[in-house]
Amino acid sequence: MKVDVMGVLFDNVTMGEALERARALLAGGTQYCVTPNPEIVYEAMHDAAFRDLLNGAALVLPDGVGVLLGAKLLGTPLKEKVTGADFAAALLPILEAEGKRLYLLGGKPGVAEQAAANLQAQHPQLQICGLHDGYFREDGPVVEAVRAAAPDALFVCMGSPKQERFMADHAAALSVPLMIGLGGTLDVFAGNVRRAPVWMQRAGLEWLYRLCREPKRFRRMLRLPKFVLAVLGRRLRRGAA
Repeated sequence: MKVDVMGVLFDNVTMGEALERARALLAGGTQYCVTPNPEIVYEAMHDAAFRDLLNGAALVLPDGVGVLLGAKLLGTPLKEKVTGADFAAALLPILEAEGKRLYLLGGKPGVAEQAAANLQAQHPQLQICGLHDGYFREDGPVVEAVRAAAPDALFVCMGSPKQERFMADHAAALSVPLMIGLGGTLDVFAGNVRRAPVWMQRAGLEWLYRLCREPKRFRRMLRLPKFVLAVLGRRLRRGAA
């Protein structure tokens, strides 16, 4: 079932259900998954082509308590938050157990290598078949490198909307069963970025933790109140109709 949050159609799934969907996608053809947060939804509200790209994904997961709040205010609540970092971490044991090959794409030079080393230490049987940073000028050589590595899963961590456009534009050429846009997840895996304490994540305050640690994100995070105001505006218009 899809839930419309300001034009972005989210899958109404729990983490367990999302992982089962991912397992099924791994056995199928080429698909990409996205993990929009409120900032991405706000961007999609003002960019129809980007919105269509998000809605064309095989799996659209709600990354952020703001998305859940928006869905609730609009009268179509989502089951739970499924962040990209948590989804990727939970997918790793499945890839390891099923002998699937993983490619890591994104981050500054050296980040993917450190992330791979950390993941390999935690999951010794995980097959990491290739790495590439996200700082490249031409897509062609990167697409060819990924294709040559023949991964079953591709973590694309280049920030939005670059990562979503990369997956959609090159899906046929890449021929990867499961591609996932994961923002800064490689920095988390590499140990360069710390997640908020669990109590803050559960309280929906991870955005505040990140803002305190990275004040330069303030301008980007101004989209959060704008998103909420837009949701409230749509709710009021519905009530008046």
